[in-house]
Amino acid sequence: MTDKTVLNETHRAMGAKMVDFGGWDMPIHYGSQIDEHHVVRTDAGMFDVSHMTVVDLEGARVREFLRRLVANSVDKLKVEGKALYTAMLNPQGGVIDDLIIYFMREDWFRLVVNAATREKDLAWINEQAKAFDVKVSERPEFGMVAVQGPNARERVSGLLQESDRARIGKLGRFAAGEATTLDGTKVFIARTGYTGEDGFEIIVPAGETVAFWNALHAAGVKPAGLGARDTLRLEAGMNLYGQDMDDTVSPYEAALGWTVALDEGRDFIGREVLERQAAEGAPRQMIALVMDDKGVLRHGQRVLTASGEGEILSGTFSPTIGKAIAFARVPTGALGDVRVDIRGKEVPVRVVKFPFVREGKIADGIA
Repeated sequence: MTDKTVLNETHRAMGAKMVDFGGWDMPIHYGSQIDEHHVVRTDAGMFDVSHMTVVDLEGARVREFLRRLVANSVDKLKVEGKALYTAMLNPQGGVIDDLIIYFMREDWFRLVVNAATREKDLAWINEQAKAFDVKVSERPEFGMVAVQGPNARERVSGLLQESDRARIGKLGRFAAGEATTLDGTKVFIARTGYTGEDGFEIIVPAGETVAFWNALHAAGVKPAGLGARDTLRLEAGMNLYGQDMDDTVSPYEAALGWTVALDEGRDFIGREVLERQAAEGAPRQMIALVMDDKGVLRHGQRVLTASGEGEILSGTFSPTIGKAIAFARVPTGALGDVRVDIRGKEVPVRVVKFPFVREGKIADGIA
């Protein structure tokens, strides 16, 4: 049976085309995926991300537990409201899921994990938490809306009570705080996102989520679906769990080495494998590709390099750049002239640095 977010009927009333996404009935677009992509790059768009799972961890040993659970160091979180992007790993160093951790209080941390991995994540977290006497609480009573784009902060701040506007408007990147909307709803607002643009991800009580969505729409924020979210995140160099990484892929093989903290004395799950890969090199690497020829790079296409064969992970036509772009995983080593097998024809591609686009601007050397 397909799950539905609290905004399901609202999407349909707005003319959304709905699709199954990891067992959830979600909007792919509201008419034009390309227009929705561009509105996020140039103005402000909003996404229903209520399918994401909010998990609260409570107890005297939560920080100690998270030191063990994730590859990044929660000791970087020194100020309440700060957030950290990281991954939970299995003992083989594979990514169980990528997630964001929010430091609420010393005895309360909040996680936001991916929808498609919800059951697996909760089972893993609960099992690991037993030794630390940590209470694990899923929070299905919340909806979540992401508002992204250069005008996102201004639009969201305008819906808050005057006493909260300046404070929320000045939130730093990867910081969060609680606020109250004009109609009295208490919300949790984080300056995070999945598009490469500025903006917020806002946790709202489920019963107030439709009203909040409608207020955003009345303020000029346009709805955007999963199609635009995918092209935006790919341009921004952001991984999609299950496509660009999974529990057989280490962070080093997913271009996420920057999320690994090999801090002294912290025995996190999967550390032994990551220490070895950091010293000797991971067997595979993830690279970014641009194709100057016409056509589209798609998942599963063979990638040919001097070090061996790999494959396209995520690929799309980039609306911002006007060319096909992709992530690929290939053997570690010298790449040489890289080609992609498209229906039996070896098409040359360029290897570039992540991201392709950041805050509306095409990165140097991409176009």
